[in-house]
Amino acid sequence: MDNEGIKSHLTRGETWLRGLYMVLFALIYTVAEIVVAAVVVFQFVARLITGGVNDRLLSFGQQLSTYLYQILLFETFNSEERPYPFSPWPATKAQAAKASAGAKRATPKAATKKRSSKPATKGTGSGGASGSGGKAQG
Repeated sequence: MDNEGIKSHLTRGETWLRGLYMVLFALIYTVAEIVVAAVVVFQFVARLITGGVNDRLLSFGQQLSTYLYQILLFETFNSEERPYPFSPWPATKAQAAKASAGAKRATPKAATKKRSSKPATKGTGSGGASGSGGKAQG
């Protein structure tokens, strides 16, 4: 590499900004590790006392683990997406599955509407789908 190339790399503002974010996320990671340790201890104690775990902390622990993973991806240059608070807080697997199911439900409804333009399927296609969908949700 020539001196001009090195100089341009050293004076590149976005690289220094990323370095600043990396330091910030390294500090957040350290704090989050302490929170994970507290969750682990609390869940263990809850298991000893009640025989079960706290469902809210179970969900939070999963979200926090995913968040730490996102930080590590950013820190190791495997991702350019900055983690929370610059992007949404990670969802649990259940929340992601629910969102995915909602997206899948939207697709069949659109297909049902397209089919409803035919006279033979108009009454059965949309009425059956909405009727069963309403009962399942309510």
